[in-house]
Amino acid sequence: MSNHTPKAPLSVSRRQLLRGAAATAGVAVGSGAVTGFPTIWAQTIKDIVIRHAGPPVTAIPAIAEQASKDLGFKVEMQATEQADLLNRFLSQSSSMDCADVSIPYQKYLVGRNILQGIPVAKVKDWEKTIPLFTKSEYPDGRKAPQQGTAPFTVIYATAPDGQKFHEGPSDWLTGLPTVTNADTLGVRPDLVGRPITSWADILAPEFKGKSALQDQPSVGVIDVALALEARGDIKYGNKGNMTKEEIDKTITTMMDIKRSGHFRSFWTSFDQSVNLMASGEVVIQSMWSPAVTAVKARGIACTYQPLKEGFRGWGYTLGAMKHLSGMKLDAFYDYMNWYTSGFAGAFIARQGYYAAQPDNARKFLTEAEWDYWYGGKPAATDITNPFGKLMDKAGNTRDGGAFWDRLGNIAVWNAVMDEDRYLTRKWAEFITS
Repeated sequence: MSNHTPKAPLSVSRRQLLRGAAATAGVAVGSGAVTGFPTIWAQTIKDIVIRHAGPPVTAIPAIAEQASKDLGFKVEMQATEQADLLNRFLSQSSSMDCADVSIPYQKYLVGRNILQGIPVAKVKDWEKTIPLFTKSEYPDGRKAPQQGTAPFTVIYATAPDGQKFHEGPSDWLTGLPTVTNADTLGVRPDLVGRPITSWADILAPEFKGKSALQDQPSVGVIDVALALEARGDIKYGNKGNMTKEEIDKTITTMMDIKRSGHFRSFWTSFDQSVNLMASGEVVIQSMWSPAVTAVKARGIACTYQPLKEGFRGWGYTLGAMKHLSGMKLDAFYDYMNWYTSGFAGAFIARQGYYAAQPDNARKFLTEAEWDYWYGGKPAATDITNPFGKLMDKAGNTRDGGAFWDRLGNIAVWNAVMDEDRYLTRKWAEFITS
C-alpha cells in the first residue's frame, strides 16, 4: 500500500451509508429516496465479488484492497500480460466481471457478445473525464489528432447491448475511460553519449546491438513507423492505420535493420523492459512510463525522453462483462465510479500514468505530487513510487513537462488497424526473420 495520506477523504463511507440505509428504511440505497449512491442491498453486499482482469501495471492488488474496504464488497485483481489478457477476454470472459481494456482492443471485443454497454447516466463523474476522450478535443477546443485508434471513435456504443460503435457521443459506453498516457522512448542518459531528440534515434547506427522494441505488432510497428518517418524513409498517410503497401515497406526496411544486428531484444513484458534497461544491455528502447519509474527506483539514471515528433497516445477503459446482471451489475457500477473517484488515479500517477479524471486524482495527491506529476513543476519534496520507494529527488522535474504538454502533443494513438490480420502476420515474419 502507498504510505501517502489522501488530501480529502471520502465524505461518506460506503459501509456507513448502507448500514444507515438498512436500519432506517430496509430498502436498496439509491431506490429513489436517496440519490447518487449505490443500488445494493446492505445485507447482501458483503457476498459480492468483482473480479477485475487487467495488465500488471493497473490491476494492482493494493488498489483492490482499498476498493474492498471502501465499497464493502470484495474486489479481486487478476493481472495478465497484454497478449494473454486479450486471449482471456476473448475465450474466458465468464471468468471475470470487469475488463481493463486497452482502448484499441475494443475493436476486438465489441460485437462479440463479450461486453455490455455502460449507461453514461450511471457514470458519476462523466463530466470530469478529459475532453480528449469524451469530445476528441483539448480543453481549449482544439481538435485532437485522429491518427491511430482515437479514443473518441471506440468508447461510445449505439445501444445497451454495446455491440456496435456509435459515431460521436451517445447514451452508452463500450467502457469507462480510466487511465491514459503519452508514450515515448526510454533512454539511459548516462550511456547514450548524446542528446536524444527524435524517434529516429532508436535506429541510429551508434546504438547497434543496444536498441530494443516492444514485441506487440499494434504498438511496435507504430514506434517503427514514427522512427522511419522521422528518418525520412517513408511518409505515411496514417501511421496508425497503414495500407498493405505501407506495412510491406515498413517490415521490409525493418528486416534489413534487424539482420544488421541492430536490435538487442524484442521485449514482451514489463519486467523484461526494466531488466534490459537497468542492466545496460539496452540504452534506448520502446518503454512504458512505470518501467522507467522502476528503473529509477533502483537508483539508475533513466529518462522518458520527449521527442520533437510527438508522443504515441493510449488509454484504458473499464468494461462490464456481458454476464453481469442484478446486484452484480450494480456492484460493477459502484466499482467503476470508485475507481475513477481518485484513489486509483493517484496510485497510478505515482507510477507515471495519468487518470482520465485528473481533478479526482488530485484529491489524493499531495500538492508536491500534483505539481510534479501533473504540473510539470520542480518537485518540492522527494517523489516516491506507490510503494514508498524514492524515484526522483526534490528539485527535479518530470520528463515531458506538464499534463497537457504531453497529452497535447500526441502524434498517433495506439491502434488496431484495418489491416490488422495482415500486419500481425507480417510482424511475426519480422520477429522470426
